[in-house]
Amino acid sequence: MRTNIFALPQFSLRFLPIWRRNYMVWKKMAGPSILGHLADPVIYMLGLGYGLGGLLPQIGGMSYIAFLSAGTVCYSTMNSASFEALYSGFARMHEQRTWEAILNTPITLDDIVLSEMAWAASKSLLSGIAVLLVIWVLGLSHSLLSLWIIPLALLVGLCFAAMGLIVTALAPGYEFFMYYFTLVITPMTLLCGVFFPVDQLPSVLQIASSILPLTHAVNLARPLLNNAIPAHIVADIAVLAGYALAGYYLSLVLFRKRLAQ
Repeated sequence: MRTNIFALPQFSLRFLPIWRRNYMVWKKMAGPSILGHLADPVIYMLGLGYGLGGLLPQIGGMSYIAFLSAGTVCYSTMNSASFEALYSGFARMHEQRTWEAILNTPITLDDIVLSEMAWAASKSLLSGIAVLLVIWVLGLSHSLLSLWIIPLALLVGLCFAAMGLIVTALAPGYEFFMYYFTLVITPMTLLCGVFFPVDQLPSVLQIASSILPLTHAVNLARPLLNNAIPAHIVADIAVLAGYALAGYYLSLVLFRKRLAQ
């Protein structure tokens, strides 16, 4: 009987062995992988923070580099999760046919997609923690509330991993991912308060920014690093969780359709 591609996901712990398999493969090249994901955001943070920051007054009662550091944590987490869900996920699904081999076991596609999402979020968590350590070393935050950045990074990773898997399910090849980075990730980085306050944007762009997940991630991270409780913490968490859940379901539907052909 043909599988209903719109059926709700069946959650189970069977995704854990797949997550462990991905971890064991990654462990062989963990050092270069972490360095690669850490270098880009830290260079941006230090270059713009100290360079451009020397020309700017304080923003929201903090130095520009402290302002930028919160956006950098979210930016790094977003990029790490996106790259893993896109390039590595596509390789396992299409090029290496790892998924095909796993599906010959009692594990289902629901488990595989969930494991890809969890694995991408796990890698992005490492990126977020690495940037947070740099922030602490530089003395940009001394707040105990900044420890909440760690679970926040995981939630942000789940959100963008789910979004990335939707694109992976639609992609005919690696070149397709450039459209996603150019038309989605880059504009989101510029609109969502990473480099400058959202309230500096025209009103129409502020409205657009308010529905993007990166805005809600930054809205949570920046107060936490500044020793304050986010003003709309429940709403911001709900938006990120909503993107993660909706993205997981939609990507699963698309993968079911793709693999059934």
